Amino acid sequence: MRTEYAVAAAAGAGRIGKPRLVVIGNGMAGMRTVEELLKIAPELYDITVFGAEPHGNYNRILLSPVLAGEKSMDDIVINTRDWYDANGITLHAGDAVVQIDRARRIVRSEKGREARYDRLLIATGSTPFVIPVPGCDLPGVIAFRDIHDVETMMQAARDHRHAVIIGGGLLGLEAANGLQRQGMSVTVVHASASLMDRQLDASASALLKRSLEAKGLRFAMAAQTTEIVGEDRVRAVRFADGTQIDADLVVMTAGVRPNIALAQASGLHCERAIVVDDTLQTFDPRVYAVGECVQHRSATFGLVAPIWDQARVAGAHLAGAGHSRYVQRATATKLKVTGVELYSAGDLLGGEGSEDLVLRDARRGVYKRLVLQAGRVIGTVLYGDVKDGGWYFDLIQNRTDVSHLRDRLLFGKTLCEGAV
Repeated sequence: MRTEYAVAAAAGAGRIGKPRLVVIGNGMAGMRTVEELLKIAPELYDITVFGAEPHGNYNRILLSPVLAGEKSMDDIVINTRDWYDANGITLHAGDAVVQIDRARRIVRSEKGREARYDRLLIATGSTPFVIPVPGCDLPGVIAFRDIHDVETMMQAARDHRHAVIIGGGLLGLEAANGLQRQGMSVTVVHASASLMDRQLDASASALLKRSLEAKGLRFAMAAQTTEIVGEDRVRAVRFADGTQIDADLVVMTAGVRPNIALAQASGLHCERAIVVDDTLQTFDPRVYAVGECVQHRSATFGLVAPIWDQARVAGAHLAGAGHSRYVQRATATKLKVTGVELYSAGDLLGGEGSEDLVLRDARRGVYKRLVLQAGRVIGTVLYGDVKDGGWYFDLIQNRTDVSHLRDRLLFGKTLCEGAV
């Protein structure tokens, strides 16, 4: 049965027939929201999707395994062209939206297309941050964001030898692993003293660095890049202390920025990102936003789990089943590097009254740390033995009282279940 919301949407179409939903962004967040909508109300809207890339929807998370040679491009496709056709969705791939006219409820694309909307979903994602140093625009300096970037890196690996990754976070280490497996000599440059410093504590970071060095990766830690050297193409990266290292390819993985220029130009309220409420609605009730381009209760998002939650809530509200609300939850991180077992989740900083439970086994290369507060697990980092990561994550999400398990908690689910 159609809700009052859906009936109002149809009335707002200004014509007999279905209301029009336009989606800006053919990536994972936007299309997951459409999938959630179709589960509930498959016939409600005429749907038009604009995407900047000339492809159907694919799994951006799996670009690292593609670069490493573990998957093919075909393996990471989520929605084929046939899927769009089967669901009556008009797809304009390779044609980005350049203007939103909210007064007239029209979007305009790069290729001059116009599409009217009754509901608009913005899923413009994020833009890689390129550190603004001399030479940052030289050929051979790229980001790691899409299929084109992966193709560029794989071509560089065929023709060149030395790669430098700027940024020692999750994405940077995955890029480094992939390029090394493509045959390049790889150095990771990181501004802080610890790899993955947002997800790991210093002990786990040190274990990770040692393991990756054993695989042949090189590291320049606490290094400030001041210049990318070259004329027709990059040939070196120079640091603040005057030293430099050879580079035929430089990959920027020093973070991303929410892609909000289009929303800002249309007058939507933006701070660090597009501000949305608990229903993923912007201050314009006809306009929703999901994914890396949104800001919810002061937070922005880069991992897939919260974006899936956003898609479920936004899809339900677009379908007229407007009962759910988006609630931020703990998130988990895994590193997709062959032979490295690493899992991190929740709050690793703790606060007043928190305590750490730590297990170190240097011989086995195992490190476990649990952060507890008020008898509950609030964070965990596991290295070398991650089989209980999902269980610890459930304890964090469910706010389970583990006071009675404290003495055996580090030894995992099996021993703890025996104590219940």
